[in-house]
Amino acid sequence: MGADMEEEKALMQKIARVLDEVGASIATHIRKLKDLSTLRSSSLFFSAFSKTLIPLFAFRRRTSSAERTVRFVATFASKCDSTTCFLEEFFRFLLTAATAANRTARFRACQMISEIIMRLPDDAEVSNELWDEVIECMKLRVGDKVPAVRALAVRALARFANDSENSDILDLFLEALPLEQNAEVRKMIILSLPPSNATSVAILDCTLDVSEVVRKAAYYVFANKFPLQSLSIKVRTTILQRGLADRSATVTKECLKLLKDEWLVKCCNGDPIELLKYLDVETYELVGESVMEALLKAGVVQLQDDQSIQHFIVSTSNEIEGESDHCIPRTQLMEAEVALYWKTVCRNLQMKAQVSCHNLIAFFIALILDVFVGNIFKKPPARGKERGSDAAAAMGPEAAVYAAEASDNNDLLERVLPAMVSDYVELVKAHLDAGSNYRFASRQLLLLGAMLDFSDSTNRKVASGFVQELLHRPIECEVEEDGNKVVIGDGINLGGDREWADAVSGLARKVHAAAGEFEEVLLGVVEELAQPCRERTADFLHWMHCLSVTGLLLENAKSFRWMQGKSIEPDELLQSLLLPGAKHVHLDVQRVAIRCLGLFGLLEGKPSAELVKQLRICFIKGPSSISIVACKALVDIAMWHGPQEVDRVMGLELSSLPHENKMTSSPVNLGDMNEDLNVELLHLLYSGLDLNNWTKSVDENESVQAILGEGFAKILLLSENYPSIPTSLHPLFLSKLIMLYFSNETKELLRLKQCLSVFFEHYPSLSANHKKCISKSFIPVMRSMWPGITTSAGGSSFMVSNMRKLAVQASRFMLQMMQAPIHAKETKKQNESQNNELPEVLDGLSEPSLDFECGEEGLAIHIAAEVVSFHAKKTAAQKSYVSAMCRVLVLLHFRESEQGAIKLMRRLLNRVAESASPEREVVKELKGMAENLKAVDREPEQELSQEQANYILERLELDLNFDANDSMEIQPTPVSRSSRPARARRGARHHDSSSSSSSEEEEEEESPTSFVPKVTGSTATRSQRASKIAAMTKMTATRAVRISEGDDEDDEEQGSEVTSQEDSDQSDD
Repeated sequence: MGADMEEEKALMQKIARVLDEVGASIATHIRKLKDLSTLRSSSLFFSAFSKTLIPLFAFRRRTSSAERTVRFVATFASKCDSTTCFLEEFFRFLLTAATAANRTARFRACQMISEIIMRLPDDAEVSNELWDEVIECMKLRVGDKVPAVRALAVRALARFANDSENSDILDLFLEALPLEQNAEVRKMIILSLPPSNATSVAILDCTLDVSEVVRKAAYYVFANKFPLQSLSIKVRTTILQRGLADRSATVTKECLKLLKDEWLVKCCNGDPIELLKYLDVETYELVGESVMEALLKAGVVQLQDDQSIQHFIVSTSNEIEGESDHCIPRTQLMEAEVALYWKTVCRNLQMKAQVSCHNLIAFFIALILDVFVGNIFKKPPARGKERGSDAAAAMGPEAAVYAAEASDNNDLLERVLPAMVSDYVELVKAHLDAGSNYRFASRQLLLLGAMLDFSDSTNRKVASGFVQELLHRPIECEVEEDGNKVVIGDGINLGGDREWADAVSGLARKVHAAAGEFEEVLLGVVEELAQPCRERTADFLHWMHCLSVTGLLLENAKSFRWMQGKSIEPDELLQSLLLPGAKHVHLDVQRVAIRCLGLFGLLEGKPSAELVKQLRICFIKGPSSISIVACKALVDIAMWHGPQEVDRVMGLELSSLPHENKMTSSPVNLGDMNEDLNVELLHLLYSGLDLNNWTKSVDENESVQAILGEGFAKILLLSENYPSIPTSLHPLFLSKLIMLYFSNETKELLRLKQCLSVFFEHYPSLSANHKKCISKSFIPVMRSMWPGITTSAGGSSFMVSNMRKLAVQASRFMLQMMQAPIHAKETKKQNESQNNELPEVLDGLSEPSLDFECGEEGLAIHIAAEVVSFHAKKTAAQKSYVSAMCRVLVLLHFRESEQGAIKLMRRLLNRVAESASPEREVVKELKGMAENLKAVDREPEQELSQEQANYILERLELDLNFDANDSMEIQPTPVSRSSRPARARRGARHHDSSSSSSSEEEEEEESPTSFVPKVTGSTATRSQRASKIAAMTKMTATRAVRISEGDDEDDEEQGSEVTSQEDSDQSDD
């Protein structure tokens, strides 16, 4: 036995020396593996080896020497012969350490297990029972509380995740990935996922991860595990769209590596056009453009000498294999990918040439300034020429480089583009005549027209004729079985979509670049197309075509000044085309005409009454699709000209009644509204926010509520630009937007939700006045959303509970907006304005600053006044409402500089506590708030004067009966008297009472701080409740005397608690 111990000790020393040497340098690992293998022949090797490793399991730091030792041990274990059973024994040793209570031991064990598994060859002979034990242990460690242990456990299981027999491992990974909080563990899970349809979705979601390393790992996995052909088009485009636009440069670099090295080179043989075919550029055009721009910027796309658009324009004299009867067509049609490719390439060449020219101009300007400054300020006149020569010599080579770059890019662009404008026109016409399948390619070629030179009169004449053809091109439609014609496209823009209209207008403005020429040409087309409409001989398709060209003109015209004296005057255009179109029987014609009316109103210096009246009629009486377009037009005109100017044009006299009172006291029902109703524009639009006034829109992204919500949000954000809108309306608008945001009826209005979420994120931080508006909106929102306050509390208890939860959520949301910091620029302005104003003095105290109106102090006083306004006898809805308001109140903070608001709040808290007395927890929180206010009060004993209190309430626009005798300390809540008739006690019971109890009761009667009522009546056999009341009365009275001698505040709290208990007992009776 002793010999074995000595042998084991000597063996441990040898193993320790080997481990020390391998920890010092990785270069000795191969040699030391042989040395350690020679020691393995001993029967005591495993025991000595495991004992030698024990100190490593207690070493916490991840030093380089420790990491080298771990890798050496894993390599040695993975190379051991399976016949020696060392590997299985060592695995079981590590599994024991993996379940240890010590976190370092678990970490080292999982680290070695993962290293061994990764290094084991595929033909390693390990029993299935052992693998099952390892897998189960590592699955358990995936839920370890230490992130490093979880990451290593995932790494150990990664090799088994590909096995179909271990599908539970993959399920574990997919379940743990969205719940994992640590970024390194999420990264390890992503790297461990095998390629499949299920894992591709999970990895795609990780491209939006908050951690940069996780997003980078996601793109790495897509590059190395997922071939391009295995992914759907939607997944491919989403990967590129997110990766190329990522905010992190390292993530963008990883995505670009995926795009270039894997998808372009390996899957598409370096052909960018072939890559674009995998992306469906007709559907995902922006993704295709971003891919081409990234490849061009990286220098991957190189133009060959034989590549040019001119190759698609061939001569008709060419023959095919000597057959004179069959000639090659004059133009070859481009596929969608080819057209997009050439558009991005030409645009890139033009941009490079422009950048080089700008740099060259900048160098010349710098050279001239350098010579000029040197001649005047720095050097004598005799040295001016010499200095200029030196500067020119120094800057000349760099300027020559920029000039050469610009020249090369321009030459290459000229070689790529069609040689003549007529060839370009023929190429585009061929694609237009080829049908709808080549419409995308036609639009890409139209965008190339902006890069051509139309300075030559011949070229301009050819291009002008082509523009005329484009403008006269009729709207495409389909004929149904019943003979009805259905318009292809949106029915508003020229050509049926916005992109086509932009391409046509861009080419037209390039060809007719002279001042007023563009307007003159389009007015000529409109006048020609409007003739059948005037004669009432045009069908609805011709009407829509004429109005779409008119909309293109109005959208691109900068002023009516360029439209005066042309073939058709603006007034004539309005009277003869736009207004009749808005009254047309066909809804599609009405829709495009109303859009033109809105654009026409923006160009007017003063909106015309007929135009505004027609828009109001369409907004009120029109169907959903018409009301949406009319709503957009009215909002735009109101924001451009101002709502009061629009009302003045309509002849509406501004009422002396405040606007907010008018909107709340006399709401407008648009369904019963007459055309001549005298309603101001803002009042009309505000009434449109009511969901009950509209039928459900077909398009969930387009609705009247979404448009109006976006419009009112813009008005509130840019309130300084609209001084004509009374500031008293801002809280009303904000309240409505908040209620819409939290309404269950607007869940499907995704556009409205997104718009308001962005608005609420920025609105409170832009201005202190916005905080003041939020403070004023708080109470109206809570009153409207809380069931049973301003509305009936009807419905099931479940519905009422959900409504209350939603109102509480809205209150916390508004509180968060109030506590959001204001931008530094606005804060600086506010401080400067306050420093410029000297405070007045009222009764020896400085007047409260106006800052409390915009801070949390003003909201707190608003809430306190709301709670105090409720009577002592409240309904169940009012009790819950008061409790919720108090819970928000205690979360507000007071600044030490607002001493007036602090003193006023201290006096109001007493009455607030009385109103919330049934809620003991709330009263306790209110007492804590009172203590905090007393701590920040610089003069806690000094009372707030009546004049100061009235001033603060007046500034907050609160009508509150303020009692100057209110205490600044929260008093114990008095207990309400029992409604039972008082009955005299029996003499026996009176004699049974001890003298000590009598003295305590007498002392209680005399004590002014005790509010516990005495039980004055009893029966021969008291009920259980009566006994309880008597016992509680006696115990509380004794304790009240004890507390009154010590601490008054504790006495008040105990009295409040007993009162609540007594009230609950009496209510049960």
